[in-house]
Amino acid sequence: MIDYPAARAVALVARTGSFEKAAAALHVTPSAISQRVKALEERLGVVLIERGTPCTATDKGEWLCRHMDHVGLLERELTAHLPGLADPAAGVSRVTLAIATNADSLGTWFLTAAAAFTHASDHLLNIVIDDQDHTADWLRRGRVLAAVTSLEKPVQGCRVTALGALRYHATASPAFAARYFPEGVTAEDLARAPALTFNQKDRLQHDWIRRELGRDVVPPTHWLPSTQAFVDGALAGMGWGMNPAPLVRDHLQAGRLVELVPGAVLDVPLFWQVSRLAADHLADLSRRVLTTARRELVGQA
Repeated sequence: MIDYPAARAVALVARTGSFEKAAAALHVTPSAISQRVKALEERLGVVLIERGTPCTATDKGEWLCRHMDHVGLLERELTAHLPGLADPAAGVSRVTLAIATNADSLGTWFLTAAAAFTHASDHLLNIVIDDQDHTADWLRRGRVLAAVTSLEKPVQGCRVTALGALRYHATASPAFAARYFPEGVTAEDLARAPALTFNQKDRLQHDWIRRELGRDVVPPTHWLPSTQAFVDGALAGMGWGMNPAPLVRDHLQAGRLVELVPGAVLDVPLFWQVSRLAADHLADLSRRVLTTARRELVGQA
């Protein structure tokens, strides 16, 4: 049998980052939370919580946390049909749904869908960020219930729906373009013109270069792990980068930014993958994600 009070303690420590905050949420002492977590770890023979500031779940702990998310969804559904099962003294337990998306989607269209969902639901969202080529890994590891991903093939145990494509423009300030690309884009110029790169997983600049030139070029780069900083960095003349169309459309029209190669866009197909176990419970979120994607992305499903 699963010790659900202990499992809930583990999930709350991981979610809040501390034993003290988990204790406050459950209206018990931090010592009681510590004893529950320790007892469960000793019983299972594994560490579930990495103690630190903040406290975080281990891989085994993450699996337990995701199980508790599923349990929370099932309990809310059951008490909606059988309200007499609810414990009035425990209050209303709000379920936190873990969702993964890429930073550019969050910065352009996904937050609109997420906000609309929260207006109609009392569920809370834990949105984690990773590259669109890697968000599916969060699903594989059971760390999220759904994800915006570039992976078209369904992750095992998931349903997949095409969303459309997020369009990118290779952009720079007019002064930067005139300095580094006076005769147009060449491999030699790209090898000396600083690019803007989100992180080591970011392949958009390299994909665009290969498509336009038919070869690989490794440009010098500034590292800017922020969607808005990418736009601001391009406007400030720091370098060139692949910026989402919704964020640079006005800048391109006003001439504050220019395309390195006019019309040479890069479209990144995106898909919505949802755990089959949670798909029915996330139906409203999925509907809002699809509605927003059809409105904001290109090549809509």
